[in-house]
Amino acid sequence: MGAKETGRHRVVVVGGGFAGLNVTRGLARADVDVTLVDRANHHLFQPLLYQVATGILPPGLIAPALRAVVKREKNTRVLLAEVQDLDLDRQVVGARAPDGRLVELPYDTLVVAAGATHSYFGKDQLAEYAPGMKTIEDARYLRDGILAKFEMAEIATDPTERAEWLTFVVVGAGPTGVELVGQIAELAHTVLPRDYRSADTRQARIILLEGAGAVLPPFAPKLQAYTQRRLEEMGVEVRLNTLAVDMDHESITVQGPGGRETIRTRTRIWAAGVQASPLARALAEAAGVETDRAGRVPVGPDCTVPGHPEVFAIGDMASLDKLPGVAQPAIQEGKYVARVVKDRLAGRQTPPFRYFDKGTMATIGYRSAVADAFGVKVTGFLAYAMWVFIHVLYLVGWGNRFGTLYTWVRALWLSHNRGNRIIAFQGAQQEVAGGEAPAARPPTILPRTAPRAAPDAEEAIPGAPREAGGAG
Repeated sequence: MGAKETGRHRVVVVGGGFAGLNVTRGLARADVDVTLVDRANHHLFQPLLYQVATGILPPGLIAPALRAVVKREKNTRVLLAEVQDLDLDRQVVGARAPDGRLVELPYDTLVVAAGATHSYFGKDQLAEYAPGMKTIEDARYLRDGILAKFEMAEIATDPTERAEWLTFVVVGAGPTGVELVGQIAELAHTVLPRDYRSADTRQARIILLEGAGAVLPPFAPKLQAYTQRRLEEMGVEVRLNTLAVDMDHESITVQGPGGRETIRTRTRIWAAGVQASPLARALAEAAGVETDRAGRVPVGPDCTVPGHPEVFAIGDMASLDKLPGVAQPAIQEGKYVARVVKDRLAGRQTPPFRYFDKGTMATIGYRSAVADAFGVKVTGFLAYAMWVFIHVLYLVGWGNRFGTLYTWVRALWLSHNRGNRIIAFQGAQQEVAGGEAPAARPPTILPRTAPRAAPDAEEAIPGAPREAGGAG
């Protein structure tokens, strides 16, 4: 039954990530109608994307269908659509369905949690040569690309050409970059050597570039030193104070302490930065506010957009108290906004949002990680055990939790194999022919502006509550 029939408060949630999903969960028993809109039909556990990209986990374990996640929330419906317009004056969200039709979604409360995308620091042309990893599609293409390079190394007869196929460069030594190079190193040095006859995958050159003076820049020096030492023991070449200044399909040019150098490589992966979703800019323009350098929308202590108490911006696209763009702030902000909505309906005041820092952690490789939690800095296997516990805990659904644990035990501890290494000729051809990305691949950098929905567009799906959202 739609909101027009129920007469209930209409909440539109744009984005089904950590922030948006926790809003809908928090409103499960509230006297409201919720519409959750996203460009994908699944919730994505981004911290484990790199394990999909390196063949450890299948995508389904970290990307459950949104409809299945909220199926017990009777006041919530899910729409697969792309939000293209935020009319704050009319209190209407304009979205486009997969068939191109326009959908208008009126709201009483709007929550925009559209997340973030890659940042190439003003050099968006590099996206053609160094893909990032923010979606399941990104991870799949990276997996196909990584595996295709090993296949080409097996075919190559010229040592110089083979070396290029077996050179992997990751730009950015934050948690994503560290975790990714660690798994590529294990793949090349531990998993694949016995599978190939001509190419010695142990000769793979794996390079991690970082513009700062240490890996994992936000972490404590003790954890940084351990991480660099462990990576180097795994065969990773760590280059600090080094920037990627240019690249093409067969090389990357870097500027480091020793000057400029061109590295011949067929694989470049971008893990150096993020920027808010283009929808953040659209929201800021509609509200008459300025975004920060990362494209994030400034919000008040209650996560509302200035001048619009009915509009919330949360997660990676919101700027609040200099909080990092990681899962924990998004989860806590989502729960907080759900509380604010319920308090308002009950006539209660809600105190300002307060973030509880539960710490940070990153895995490096087999049984090694770093963790900084509650003031305690841990390295090695204990940190790895903490990392496993936390990440399994925050996966959605017990089936996915048990499935992930089973896959880890089998792939990482017992067989030292990767069970998700499927690649076909066509996929390999797309990845290596001229280095071009497949035509079906979504653009890495999304448009910063989107066409405005027609003002006379009608709601195309009958019986829909007045809330909605969609990752733009």
